[in-house]
Amino acid sequence: MRTLARLQTGKVSSVIVLVVSLVVLGALFGLLPKSSGETAPSMAAPDSAESSKVTALLKKFPDADRSTALIVFAHGSAPKLRGDPTTADLQVWPELTAAEQTAIADRAAALAEKSPTPQAVRPQLSDDGSAALIVVPVDGESTTDGVVDQAAELRSIARADLPDGLRVWLTGPVGFQADTANSFAGADLRLLLITAAVVALLLIITYRSPVLWLVPLIVVALGDGLARFVVAAVAAQFDIPVDASILGILSVLVFGAGTNYALLLIARYREELLVEPDPRAAMRTAVTSAGPAILASGSTVALSLLMLLFASLAGNRALGIACAIGIAIALAMTLLVLPAALVVCRRGLFWPFIPRVAPQRAGAEPAEATSASAKADAAASRPDTGPASTPAPPARADAGHTVWARIGRAVAHRPAVIGGVAVLLVAFLALGLLGSRIGLTQTGKLIGDPESVQGERMLSVAFDQGGGQATVLAKTAVAAEAAELATGVDGVESARPGDSAVGYTRIDVTLAGDPQSAEVFDGIRALRSTYADADGQLRDTLVGGIDANALDQETAAADDRALIIPLILAVVFLILLLLLRSLVAPIILILSVVATYLASLGAGNWLFQHVLGFPAFDTSVVLYSFLFLVALGVDYNIFLSTRAREERVHLGAREGMREALTRTGGVITSAGILLAAVFVVLGVLPVVALAQIGTIVCIGVLLDTLVVRTLLVPAIAFLLGERFWWPSHRHAHRAPAGERGGDPAVPLEAR
Repeated sequence: MRTLARLQTGKVSSVIVLVVSLVVLGALFGLLPKSSGETAPSMAAPDSAESSKVTALLKKFPDADRSTALIVFAHGSAPKLRGDPTTADLQVWPELTAAEQTAIADRAAALAEKSPTPQAVRPQLSDDGSAALIVVPVDGESTTDGVVDQAAELRSIARADLPDGLRVWLTGPVGFQADTANSFAGADLRLLLITAAVVALLLIITYRSPVLWLVPLIVVALGDGLARFVVAAVAAQFDIPVDASILGILSVLVFGAGTNYALLLIARYREELLVEPDPRAAMRTAVTSAGPAILASGSTVALSLLMLLFASLAGNRALGIACAIGIAIALAMTLLVLPAALVVCRRGLFWPFIPRVAPQRAGAEPAEATSASAKADAAASRPDTGPASTPAPPARADAGHTVWARIGRAVAHRPAVIGGVAVLLVAFLALGLLGSRIGLTQTGKLIGDPESVQGERMLSVAFDQGGGQATVLAKTAVAAEAAELATGVDGVESARPGDSAVGYTRIDVTLAGDPQSAEVFDGIRALRSTYADADGQLRDTLVGGIDANALDQETAAADDRALIIPLILAVVFLILLLLLRSLVAPIILILSVVATYLASLGAGNWLFQHVLGFPAFDTSVVLYSFLFLVALGVDYNIFLSTRAREERVHLGAREGMREALTRTGGVITSAGILLAAVFVVLGVLPVVALAQIGTIVCIGVLLDTLVVRTLLVPAIAFLLGERFWWPSHRHAHRAPAGERGGDPAVPLEAR
């Protein structure tokens, strides 16, 4: 780190580093491919899942490439929820007139021309005659754009020449696929622009400078662009399913984490400029002081993300690879490019609040040094008599009366009371998890009530039929027996044998309940259990389909959580152990971020159920929220604890923690608020999972920044004193002379 700092801050070498970095970036932008991932996220279960086996076998059937569009005709608006009192409005809607039924029959004839089985396209009337349904088998599209175009064409045909007042809804597999794809259409650019705007605004507020914010924003934006190009190249090379949701999370993570690292580096640089006349020497100290903590924090996040490679779901593995690449690039841009850019721009970059060495301190003797690094300079100029001979000088004048200094003194004065209140607050928020559920129905995964969701509700209410579907593949020799066995299973409404191929016969099963609901999942489990307990070839029967695929995904996601969460905790603990050289501190820090995670989930669950109307967490939310909150939450604790370890050498454990809180409080709080705001941006996409992840991470980051890292962790450190760092001993570490422009040695925290 010291060699890198000298290279970045040299009078000529800093310019060379900056120019070479820009040339390399330009070359990579020109050579690497752009993202070519599908717009909509992958919905595939693991290859070993039963539904995946059914999907593989169905590809060998004559109608393997078939899909289905369901088109509903009725007056008025779709009911809000199945079983909701507003659905009673459907019963008083007027019956379809003869002219309207004739028009619907004409639309069926037109839609039949787009179907490979036109004879099957016939309108069906509901029992009360207030709604009509046309089932349109269509050729399946292999691309997202193809599905969107197909849905648009079917809507156009269905709505042509209809009588006034008659409404149409397209639902079924085609409708849901098209609406999901449309939800992500243009998501990359929209999310990128909003994220950049939020970061720019918060940087301007933080720095109160019309110029300074541009440097970190440009550096981080270049890192985000490079990350997208690199991820696209890796995805194309290794056939990784990178979709718009992953790219959206990637941008948010790179902007959030990269800006956080930039804030911490610039804050340390500014702090050194107050005691160091030479900006190059100040940057050398900033890089060698803050750099190891930033590197450790970024490495924690990247390694935690790489634990997703052990997941069974391809989407989880793709997210881990993509975001780990993004964090690595954000780290490289912050530690390699940003210091050189800041040094080249000189001290005036901070205008109008330019940090300068106070006149009375410009020629101060070493004994008057105040920061941990300056105190070490003074100590190094005297004979080495051990830590006890290095007196703890007074705190800097410009920090003794800040709000964070007052907070530090208050926590140090009453650590038990303040720590207890913080614990009660975290525990209270965690109680919001009571009654929480994981898993949304198909109609509950998109925000904004798209047409396919409305049509599904119309179908469920008007025709009073189960929305759940399963595709059963039985050996042809026992197909009739398998269908009869299915009809006797609880939750199964009908079972109809169909085509045969490769020794199997397809049986289409209708299940009671809304698609992907708990009721439908119970029916699929009962089906599978019934066939597993049967005799002979019936035991080889497989149950698949869209709902079964969703159930297998949910099961795989639960298995991934059980495996990945302990792995992430192990990685974080190991990094903290190596960085802090303590056993007690890492345990406390990990427990604090886990508590923050549980409190955030609880607060999020209350907000989702009682304010936003989300009945449950999406399947991916629990794991992703844990990943981001634990990895990013540890970041702030790393920045605080490494500074406390540095100050401990001269001030002791308690005073060192108070000084660390005073020095890092402002910048970490700014970084936390910025990261929270950036994750909220995920809510601009009309997808419940991303909105939930963004909200939970926002709550967690704010809670960690304002309560856990500010009050709880320091309170515990004050109560434990030197035991907080057990078994590490308090002693000074000195770097070789000359690190501060020829000054004597500088102690380096945790390096």
